[in-house]
Amino acid sequence: MQKFPMTAPGLQRLEEELRQLRTTERPAIIRQIAEARTHGDLSENAEYHAARDRQSFIEGRIAELEEIVASVEVINPANLSGEHVTFGAHVWLVDEETEKEATYQIVGVHEADIKANRLSISSPLAKALIGKKVGDSVSVPAPGGDRSYEILGIKFV
Repeated sequence: MQKFPMTAPGLQRLEEELRQLRTTERPAIIRQIAEARTHGDLSENAEYHAARDRQSFIEGRIAELEEIVASVEVINPANLSGEHVTFGAHVWLVDEETEKEATYQIVGVHEADIKANRLSISSPLAKALIGKKVGDSVSVPAPGGDRSYEILGIKFV
């Protein structure tokens, strides 16, 4: 079984989603299906078909989350240190062209969220950053052409 690196907060978010699906969403959709069945002919009952589609999605997501949670290897970034970018590091960057600064944390594939500045370890930017140190420049292929970033800081929290 393949192990997925993940931070403790990332695992906690997935476990909370799984708990929510099992305890709230699943029972609610079962009730909706039962109610839709009382409305007569199921072949023309859009409410019933929509509820069954939603149930299929929920059951699929539960199975996916159960598999991920069982395969997680929790890594605590606070126990890491060093001069080089690794999994769990918070990396402070500056775009060498626009001078725009940004901070990202490199996290596992299943906990990435670009809106929360969490980069997947498999993303092109994270792959370019791994192993680099403060002062290094990295070039990342992008749709509009390569982007260059300088590493301003690395922190393990």
